[in-house]
Amino acid sequence: MIRHIVMWKFLDEAQGLTKQENLLKVKNALEALPEKIPFIRRMEVRLNVNPKPGCFDAVLISEFDSLEDVNAYREHPEHKKISSYVKLIREDRACVDYEI
Repeated sequence: MIRHIVMWKFLDEAQGLTKQENLLKVKNALEALPEKIPFIRRMEVRLNVNPKPGCFDAVLISEFDSLEDVNAYREHPEHKKISSYVKLIREDRACVDYEI
């Protein structure tokens, strides 16, 4: 089993929306993915409550049976739609995949 974690720092304003509006838009879109991508075993999206500078704004924690499934998720058209949008509204991104 692989745990896939991604964190983002969003721009204050992007694509005509505020940071908070984009955070909610992305959170809702990501949380809809398990119904569209059957090999997602678990997915959780959380928004940061700590306003301290340097903190990331959102985290995605998901689980897959294998690294191949993680890679297939990355290439899935539904994921690519969200990923393309996030690239327009983020300032920074960090990712880690590890076995559990």
